Amino acid sequence: MRVLFIGDIVGEVGRRFLFEQLVSLSDEYRTDLIIANCENAAGGFGITPKIAEEMLEKGIHVLTSGNHIWDKKEIMDYLSREQRLLRPANYPEGVPGFGWVVIGSGADKIGILNLSGRVFMNTLECPFRTAKKLIPEIKKETRTIILDFHAEATSEKIAMGWHLDGEVAAVIGTHTHVQTADEEILPLGTAYITDVGMTGPSNSVIGIKKETAIEKFLFQMPKKFDMAKGPAVLSAVFLDIDASTGRAKAIERISIKDKKGI
Repeated sequence: MRVLFIGDIVGEVGRRFLFEQLVSLSDEYRTDLIIANCENAAGGFGITPKIAEEMLEKGIHVLTSGNHIWDKKEIMDYLSREQRLLRPANYPEGVPGFGWVVIGSGADKIGILNLSGRVFMNTLECPFRTAKKLIPEIKKETRTIILDFHAEATSEKIAMGWHLDGEVAAVIGTHTHVQTADEEILPLGTAYITDVGMTGPSNSVIGIKKETAIEKFLFQMPKKFDMAKGPAVLSAVFLDIDASTGRAKAIERISIKDKKGI
């Protein structure tokens, strides 16, 4: 199984650059599956049904998310019926949407699980216990599982990698929008990276207009965050997974920078 996991897509700039690069990336890596975190795709905060549909139509197979999934109210009904758009599985029972999905058929089935961290984040159900609870359910259908762990703290993400080593094919960190250089295959066969990074405006503060972010830090006053324009970056990882064992054979970090801008 050859999988491309694309980092947090931020606003119009991120969507535009993603669509420009998607076909060539898929061809280059001969991908069987493309996953993307989409929780910032609509103006930097949340996602709408229209944008989700566009991404799925363009060739992304599964969309993951995080704490911003609820920012657009029109997404609520869509979450309840579209299994390919995930929200973290450790939200309380009764919250709309799906926390995991299995797609494909036969030996090509793959499970995608979405969890949120709790350090410096909303207080949700324990992601470590939730993972251990859900993985046996997913494994009834497939040995191959990829986790999007949407978390702030590096320590929490690293701990999750070790917690699930050998039980999932990959633990991919999202949320901080800054790609880390610690990709590796853990001893029992789980691919790991602390954060895959973002797909959005590169001349920015994690996607936000530089001047806006600096003013916020200088004066500590409420400030509407404006999304940056200009050149973009696409951050991703490529995973090569042995479907017979559900363990990773390789992980490769990808960073593509745009020179044109908009």
